[in-house]
Amino acid sequence: MRRTAFSVGGCGVPTGADAGAVGPTIYAVVVNHEEQYSIWPADREVPLGWTKVGKEGTKRECLDYIEEVWTDMRPLSLRKKMEEEEARRRAEAGGEGKADG
Repeated sequence: MRRTAFSVGGCGVPTGADAGAVGPTIYAVVVNHEEQYSIWPADREVPLGWTKVGKEGTKRECLDYIEEVWTDMRPLSLRKKMEEEEARRRAEAGGEGKADG
């Protein structure tokens, strides 16, 4: 017997035939404070720390959307830290031999 259930978002929420659903499951695209994306069953309350972005559809439609918009897999905090370090390096390179003021 083939099981059709799977986990969404790593939280173990059963979906598909094992959840007693009729027809395809509709998902919502969600994002967290680190701008990391996932999908979640649209008819369920979104977990703490996640927000719906306004896109709903089949699993494939939602994953295609995420692939299109999530172009940088690094968490937001890491991107900001790297930008700050690059700005500091540029400032130090451009300010060598100059007095502050």
